[in-house]
Amino acid sequence: MSAEDEGAVEIQVLRGSATEEELAALIAVLSEAFVAEEAGAVAAEKPVSAWGRTQRALRAPLRRDIPWGRFSG
Repeated sequence: MSAEDEGAVEIQVLRGSATEEELAALIAVLSEAFVAEEAGAVAAEKPVSAWGRTQRALRAPLRRDIPWGRFSG
């Protein structure tokens, strides 16, 4: 498979006889729909604050097995 064939899609006309103009219109519409869907499918990255980037890793994980009442001495 060459680099040109990598993005190739096969279209089969199952009924009737499509003209070259009709096939060109179909390809144009489907290409535009694909580009629009691809642009909308990109997830936005969450912004990370400077605090979260530098200080978050310094905190030890919380121990969930010790109840809060143990601090009352």
